[in-house]
Amino acid sequence: MVAQSVVRAQYAAGTVDGKQVPGYRSEQGVNPKSRTETFVAAKVLIDNWRWAGVPFYLRTGKRLARRTTEIVIQFKKAPHIVFREREVDANRLVLNIQPDEGISVSFGAKRPGPEMSIGNVTMNFSYREGFGDGARSAYATLLSDCVRGDATLFDRGDSVEAAWSLVDPILDVWSAAKTANVPQYASGSWGPRESDDLLEREGRQWFNS
Repeated sequence: MVAQSVVRAQYAAGTVDGKQVPGYRSEQGVNPKSRTETFVAAKVLIDNWRWAGVPFYLRTGKRLARRTTEIVIQFKKAPHIVFREREVDANRLVLNIQPDEGISVSFGAKRPGPEMSIGNVTMNFSYREGFGDGARSAYATLLSDCVRGDATLFDRGDSVEAAWSLVDPILDVWSAAKTANVPQYASGSWGPRESDDLLEREGRQWFNS
């Protein structure tokens, strides 16, 4: 199950911000034969009635095309599509967590004019534009909360244990497969081809902002 639902990889040499950078195994202090992953993509499901059949795709990695943390909610297409001959992207709600906090909604809308022409439009809200450039780093926020005794943004112990109960079986499989190949991806890309395959075999694709 892990092999079909989880992808790991290491970054190789590539270009980041116009500069050539080395691969992970060429970094100082790293074993040239290291199999430590720097990228993980996974498909997970929640086993309850509310989320039955709804896939959650997770992706994280180092040296990717862009440093960003976001949640993308893609809505199902309606069972009856009125304009079948018109190609319209799925409606999306994107929650931009960092570094540019904000919310965007993408949907199809009719272009002005007599022709039936549907275009994809996006409505954006940016905290930076709305409230000025006074944001501070996530670490500064957590340190401030810690000093004030505010645990709102901190995980409880049972939450941490639940997270490890999901990750531990994956790590056990990887540890047992000592001879398995760890795919490589170019620095400055969005990850390995295997990550794209994880979604494409179900007719989906990653949203690369």
